[in-house]
Amino acid sequence: MANRELFPVFLKLAGRPVLVVGGGPVAASKIAALQQAGADLTVVAPRVHPDIARARVRLARRRFRAADLDGQWLVVAAATPAVNRAVARAADRRQVFVNAVDDPANASVYLGGVLRRDGVTIAVSTDGHAPALAGLLREGLDRLLPADLDRWMRRARSLRRAQRRRGVPMAARRPQLLDALARLYARPAPARASTKGIAR
Repeated sequence: MANRELFPVFLKLAGRPVLVVGGGPVAASKIAALQQAGADLTVVAPRVHPDIARARVRLARRRFRAADLDGQWLVVAAATPAVNRAVARAADRRQVFVNAVDDPANASVYLGGVLRRDGVTIAVSTDGHAPALAGLLREGLDRLLPADLDRWMRRARSLRRAQRRRGVPMAARRPQLLDALARLYARPAPARASTKGIAR
């Protein structure tokens, strides 16, 4: 199959079962973000890193079984290449997406460098080929975003509500938002000096 561009997407994982295969520090590093998203986590591994043991997740201290994928919405494979391959094969049969950490050949999902600030989330992907570069780009984008991004978000939310009430067409919404954001920085016109009482 010819290479295709990735389809970027943001997942709502709150309350949904997600499986993590592997118990080392790499697996541990993925758990916090999944918990922040509200995922219902199960970790399968013969041995687990102390951070995982403290993470309040469901633990199965054993080797991966294909049946572990039943009912899962997503799986993170952070084990050996052989285990990751087994996970990928079993997940493919069940139509479950797999993030195989630092293992693009066995992944159907890549987790990019993620920047979260003031209600804005930006994810950068290099198609799984250069995750360190994705991290550097994320840091660069963080420096480019306005310091008052929270004001942008408040203005955008307020305007969106008004646009929906008025039935503003989608094509017209972005130009209106750009104008509204520009007005955040518009300086008020200087007050004119009063000429009242001045003889001419």
